[in-house]
Amino acid sequence: MKKNVMNLFVMTLGAMIAAFALEGFLIPNKIIDGGIMGIAIMTSYKTAFPLGWCIFLLNLPFIFLALQKMGKLFVVFTFYAVSILSVGVSFMPQWLNHKHVSDPFLACVFGGLILGAGVGLVLRSNSSLDGTEILSMRLSKKFSFSVGEIIMFFNLFIFIAAGFVYNNWQSSMYSMITYFIAYRVIDIVIEGLNESKAVRIVTDKHDDIGNAIMEHFDISVTYLKARGGYSGAEKKIIFCVINRLEIAKLKQLVKSFDNSAFITIENVHEVDGGRVKKHGSHL
Repeated sequence: MKKNVMNLFVMTLGAMIAAFALEGFLIPNKIIDGGIMGIAIMTSYKTAFPLGWCIFLLNLPFIFLALQKMGKLFVVFTFYAVSILSVGVSFMPQWLNHKHVSDPFLACVFGGLILGAGVGLVLRSNSSLDGTEILSMRLSKKFSFSVGEIIMFFNLFIFIAAGFVYNNWQSSMYSMITYFIAYRVIDIVIEGLNESKAVRIVTDKHDDIGNAIMEHFDISVTYLKARGGYSGAEKKIIFCVINRLEIAKLKQLVKSFDNSAFITIENVHEVDGGRVKKHGSHL
């Protein structure tokens, strides 16, 4: 119950932040977002139908589409988040009193930053503000395209359409910049700034290097069993998760023991459990 209440609070905050970005920065400068939100903005512009109702009604079919695959809780949360966004964009213009940013470039940059922060908060709360992702997940199961590729196709069509709707191709290009900025900010909000690295080390001196890593970096390591492809010899792979700022020190430490050690490094966006540093700049 506490978790659900917190999710409701966070998604309410996120939806209102997104509404502020739309009404304070993007819509007054004829800049749109991608997905259903972008279609709603253009529909409202051409028909003078209230934007809040456009967002709500256009998202409604996709919310019900998610009921079969995403679960009831996701659908209820998404319905709530979309409702809050719809109410927010309905009342936000009166609150702002048309005191918006008039420079299109500043509007697309800061509008994208704020919009990304709002949408990211909603996504972190197990809900969504846009039905495009839901539709893309369903279509990806029927066609040989990934969810990301389908979303990219939809948004490309929407941004091209914006150039015709507003009769201004600058609006279309600014909208693409806004979408890219918002997309990156969403990643940061969901995954965090403190990105860690997963490191795998193949070496014959696995015990010495593993002990040195635990001593110097105060983290735990795991030994994975492996077999050499050419030699067929049994080996141990050292696996650990470390802060990205210490990667250079780790590589230097490994090479001091075994200059021929094979090291692979991958991004890790979230770490939970195990013995991992928590203090300072470490996850």
